Amino acid sequence: MMTPLQLMLTILAMGLVTFLIRLSFIALSDRIALRPLVRRGLTYVPPAVLAAIVFPDMLLSEGVLNLSWQNPFLLAGLGGILAAWWSKNVLVTMVVGMLILWGIQWITA
Repeated sequence: MMTPLQLMLTILAMGLVTFLIRLSFIALSDRIALRPLVRRGLTYVPPAVLAAIVFPDMLLSEGVLNLSWQNPFLLAGLGGILAAWWSKNVLVTMVVGMLILWGIQWITA
């Protein structure tokens, strides 16, 4: 069992290591020449990470795939996708998705 001090130091050390790893890519970006294919591929990393975070919560209910209309997260996600396509604005997308989710939860409560 870790003491509170050991836990805090471990968290700080992990944060520092993560920061230094990310900083190294920024600091060395002028010295490293990436091929155009790699550069183009890296532009897809943020959407892929976001999808990996969002889609499991949107599509799974208690660990089971739920594609029914009774899944409020799926409906809110679809509304958010439509808002993103229509507005091309992240804030509008989040607001629309949350309003749909809250509205469904309010109606079904």
